[in-house]
Amino acid sequence: MRNTIVSVLILGTSHAVPDVEHGNTHMLIQTDEHNILIDCAGDIIQRLQKAEVPIERLTDLILTHFHPDHISGIPLFLMDMWLRGRKSPLEIYGLPHTIERMENLMDAFSWKNWPNFFPVTFNKLPSVALNPVIDCTDFKIYSSPVCHMIPTIGMRIEFNEAKKVVAYSCDTEPCDEVVHLGKNADILIHEASGNFVGHSSSAQAAEIATQANAKRLYLIHYPTGEYWQENTLEDAQRNFDGDVVLAEDLMILNF
Repeated sequence: MRNTIVSVLILGTSHAVPDVEHGNTHMLIQTDEHNILIDCAGDIIQRLQKAEVPIERLTDLILTHFHPDHISGIPLFLMDMWLRGRKSPLEIYGLPHTIERMENLMDAFSWKNWPNFFPVTFNKLPSVALNPVIDCTDFKIYSSPVCHMIPTIGMRIEFNEAKKVVAYSCDTEPCDEVVHLGKNADILIHEASGNFVGHSSSAQAAEIATQANAKRLYLIHYPTGEYWQENTLEDAQRNFDGDVVLAEDLMILNF
């Protein structure tokens, strides 16, 4: 029997305005054969070095949507990989709305003229529920459109050997799509920016976790620094019977 090491590394937890202790929300799925970034905020190289993750092992990048706090680090990430001599290909996934703008952004930097650039493939995902994104020996990743201000996807990750499921809401108002993504999940990672257009409060995140019958709720993309709200954790705990955890930068979820 294989003893595959699988984990989710939380690289950043803040909403759109970070502070010195909380970077913008992004994370890394780690297995023996794959290291998949979900979004790319800020200087990802420094963040991965701090987490002691071998940078050259990154294999894929999934972009949830085209807002700066989720994609602003990509040009620097690609340039740094090129300057480090990367040769292995990188697969990038996202909705057409995201991918088209990402390609335009990279074209503004004339990246196709950078000599000996490593292969990059942009993959456009259909905006349908539980669409297969990556299917490999260790896990399956599915995406579904969620309810944000622009086209956005949440995700469901099913780890095969560990028989565990992690769902991620991304930025969204409460919606049935996240309930379906998180159905019976071992962990639902749900945003908790606040109860306003395109987002959810921690209490609403807890209500979604309850509807999904998730076992544990991790709050992410929450207000930090001067915007911190003291009742964030307590509001969720009042609305969910399972464990509620406030995600922190560089937290590792092992399976």
